[in-house]
Amino acid sequence: MLEWLLIGVAGIVVVSLTSAFAPRLGIAGPLILVTVGVLAALLPFFPDIEVDPEVILVGVLPPLLYAASVRLPAIEFRRDLRPIAGLAVLLVVVSALILGTFFFFVIPGIPFAAAVALGAILSPTDAVATSIAKRLGLSDRVVTLLEGESLLNDATSLVLLRTAIAAIAGGFALTEAVWDFVWGVFIAAIVGAIVGWLATRLRVIIGDSAAATAISFTVPYLAYLPSDALGGSGLVAAVVAGLVTGQERARWFTPEMRISDQLNWRTIELLFEGGVFLLMGLELLEVLEANIENSGGVWHATWLALSSFAIILAVRIVYVSYMVWAQGRRARRLSRESLEARRDRIEDYAARASGDHARRVHEHYHRHPDPARDARHAEVADKIRRRRIAAMRHSVRRALNDLDYYQASPLGWRHGTVIVWAGMRGVVTIAAVQTLPSDVANRELLVLIAFIVAAMSLMLQGYTLPWLLRALKIADEDAETTSLDEHRRLDTQLAAAAARTLDDPALRDEGGAPYDERVLAGARAKLRAPDDDDATAASQAALRLRMRLNHAMRERLALLSYGGEYSTSALRHALAELDAEQMSIQLRLDGVD
Repeated sequence: MLEWLLIGVAGIVVVSLTSAFAPRLGIAGPLILVTVGVLAALLPFFPDIEVDPEVILVGVLPPLLYAASVRLPAIEFRRDLRPIAGLAVLLVVVSALILGTFFFFVIPGIPFAAAVALGAILSPTDAVATSIAKRLGLSDRVVTLLEGESLLNDATSLVLLRTAIAAIAGGFALTEAVWDFVWGVFIAAIVGAIVGWLATRLRVIIGDSAAATAISFTVPYLAYLPSDALGGSGLVAAVVAGLVTGQERARWFTPEMRISDQLNWRTIELLFEGGVFLLMGLELLEVLEANIENSGGVWHATWLALSSFAIILAVRIVYVSYMVWAQGRRARRLSRESLEARRDRIEDYAARASGDHARRVHEHYHRHPDPARDARHAEVADKIRRRRIAAMRHSVRRALNDLDYYQASPLGWRHGTVIVWAGMRGVVTIAAVQTLPSDVANRELLVLIAFIVAAMSLMLQGYTLPWLLRALKIADEDAETTSLDEHRRLDTQLAAAAARTLDDPALRDEGGAPYDERVLAGARAKLRAPDDDDATAASQAALRLRMRLNHAMRERLALLSYGGEYSTSALRHALAELDAEQMSIQLRLDGVD
């Protein structure tokens, strides 16, 4: 027991030190951890470590995918949902079938179902491994595509794997496989959305930031377990729960809850991510030693792994090339003139509808004189008309903002190259391959191939990706300028919302009295709380007024988040600033009270 405790403590120290010093060394932390794991396994006194793959698939992946999906930029995810779905579903299925066909012909005696099972294991990119690419300063759109793909393609892979294992046992049917996939995704989406929504409301009721964050640690498992029991994909359920939480927390959570979530979940991610990469290095040599004699030699497995890796890259190159071309064609087909013409037609319709509505009410009143009933009908009809017109306006405005996004961040061949090379395999591949039944023909060889492919993909692509970015000369200078301009425009919108609150004639303090003119003048001049810490009545009134202005800016920010005019990063940055300011004001008020 003491030995395992020491190993656990040492692992935490190694992960923490790697996270701190990896940026200074210019090497991605996961790569260092895999190397450390391999070196530790070479030590003669280091014990053999074997972890049940279910621990990774059920215990580690759900919280990691949940945490990543909470941070996923929802606006950009919606805009690129079509290419993300293609990468996460179609590319995985095609890759699995092509790899399965290859293994079927080159590995003697392997059933086709087992070959497809290995193809399904090797096909998905790993969300944990993709974290390497996120830290290299890629453009936001490329990062969103990679994150979205890695969060969703695990479900495709595991459903294919489950179907292939059933086929090995003699229970395969194409229609049943398709139904299992559709049902697995559908029920997972429903369960994940319900759990995410209920957990968010429960945490709001609890209120205490520490207790609410503790509840959040259970959310990925609360989504995973019932979904898995109902035949759905538990990983997709965890992802959906995270997406719901990410959308709802800006509106419902207090600043303390958001900050507590961010810090505590970052710690969980740091330890879990680092742990799985350490484990990957520790298990690699053991798998080599355990399976080399029964798999025909290391060179045979290495040749198959190299061939598999080449096929994976070839299929990915072809598909990503098509995807980049299709996205460029789609962006060219979107016409600003047609969208603006549609907007003008909506405004004409709104003007005509208002006049037609008044005329119909007038005619109906003269035919059926019932003022009370007519007033109610007119009010209901007017509300329906206004909502319809507002929805039409919102649709066009969002389409115009989407067009601006596509034109500002187009996908070119350089981005496609990065998307191809950044799609690394990792811990999911290693954990999934060990779930193959023990009686599968050539199981040792299949496990060894998966380990080599994952390790080779992680080390080769991970170490060379920074060099590739420099060679392609992909810079984000334009994106940085755009981001600064976006932040300025958003700040102007929020300041205008605060100014409207100040100009409201009905503005009163907590006692119902008008604010002192000096307090209002100071707020208009600075739009922030006073810098002094005196406890005068005017100072405290100004602090409480600033809290109300903060609330007004927060409401305006919530409205702006639906139109797509601003990026998710800009909206979250503005929300973080408002949170920090609110907590600062609250601390000063609490200190005086």
